[in-house]
Amino acid sequence: MPNKIVPKEPPNVADTYLTAAPETGDAIEIRPRRMLNEKQVLAIVPVGHTTLWRLEKAGRFPKSTYISPNRRIWFADEIAAWQNEIDGNPRTR
Repeated sequence: MPNKIVPKEPPNVADTYLTAAPETGDAIEIRPRRMLNEKQVLAIVPVGHTTLWRLEKAGRFPKSTYISPNRRIWFADEIAAWQNEIDGNPRTR
């Protein structure tokens, strides 16, 4: 029996929404923002959870958002923007 070639799946169309801009009626693409929990953020940012809390409290890291009483998230685009912002900054203590 020959090997079966399985094509890669196309991008998930459900992740993208088309809507009309209210002013012009033109179609615009809207993608939901990706949410990260603390474990996922700590996998990206090489600090511990206490340092993450201190950075957030001092305003040096994006603020988290509670989506339920016990579930705190950060938006991935804000984390990426923070990484780009600190990329060129000199070290400070």
